[in-house]
Amino acid sequence: MNAVFTGQLPLIPPGTGTTGGTPKGPSVVALGGGHGLSGSLSALRLLTTDLTAVVTVADDGGSSGRLRKDFGVVPPGDLRMALAALCDDTDWGRTWRDVMQHRFRSPTGVSGLENHALGNLLIVTLWELLGDVVDGLRWAGALLGARGEVLPMSRTPLMIEGDVEVAAGGAHGGASRRETIRGQAACAVAGRLEEVRLVPDDAPACPEALSAIELADWVVLGPGSWYTSVLPHLLLPQMREALCATPARRCITMNLTMDTKETTGMSAADHLRALQRVAPGFTADAVIADEASVADRAEFERVAAELGAEVHFDRVRSSGHRPIHDPLRLAGAYHEVFTGGGAPQGGR
Repeated sequence: MNAVFTGQLPLIPPGTGTTGGTPKGPSVVALGGGHGLSGSLSALRLLTTDLTAVVTVADDGGSSGRLRKDFGVVPPGDLRMALAALCDDTDWGRTWRDVMQHRFRSPTGVSGLENHALGNLLIVTLWELLGDVVDGLRWAGALLGARGEVLPMSRTPLMIEGDVEVAAGGAHGGASRRETIRGQAACAVAGRLEEVRLVPDDAPACPEALSAIELADWVVLGPGSWYTSVLPHLLLPQMREALCATPARRCITMNLTMDTKETTGMSAADHLRALQRVAPGFTADAVIADEASVADRAEFERVAAELGAEVHFDRVRSSGHRPIHDPLRLAGAYHEVFTGGGAPQGGR
């Protein structure tokens, strides 16, 4: 379909977004996907308006998976969540955030729209009309008055493959064998992943994302599903090269829960070792970890030091029962890391 929109992005109501304003704070690129990336963006937006989210595009479940299959597009769900996290803090921004996040639920549960997020449909509509993924996301961001930009890690829809060890005798044990699991949704629940790959493994990275990484002051990796949202950024060759070569400083944000299905039995130090395996040339300047989420601090600090990073232990968990990052506490931790304020606990 030919593009029907031309010219500059639309004007949005006065007082929303950052259009026309002077960016304040450091230039930050945050990488990840899903709820983990939303959490880091909710914190980072409190510190800077020069913020770019780079999002994984391998989701194949739910509404995103259906749209990906039906229209051949990159999955919009994680991109939508990142936009929602950056919405302007006004009635305008919050209303459009709620509209974007709304999911259709029919009384019978058999509607073609069942469980689709309206934002996913809107984003795919913009892609069809504009003919470009990044342009469509910029228009969606303008609608929300987004305080920053959201970019895909690639314009190519990607698939994740993961290897798991399974007992040859099933539940009764026996010799184990390695089995390949295909698709992000399946990998997330298959059990501990031993190795993950991207298909295609040589897909081009989004040029706008590479440029943002090169020009950033800080690059933030994590939190998020370690094998299916965090590591994919280091598996894509051009993205890995950009992350290793950027003059920006690099910060790793650890998860609050280490023992997820895809990381069963892994310690916090094992999470860092996984980064080393997929990107031996990758180094970091800082690692942020919740003070209650790391069992063996000495081992964790040793592995972080191998990456060149100082560990900053802080209380960044929300006060509720769910293991989610508190935006204000996480923002405080980022502020100390970015400004060098406070003495990191551990590290070199």
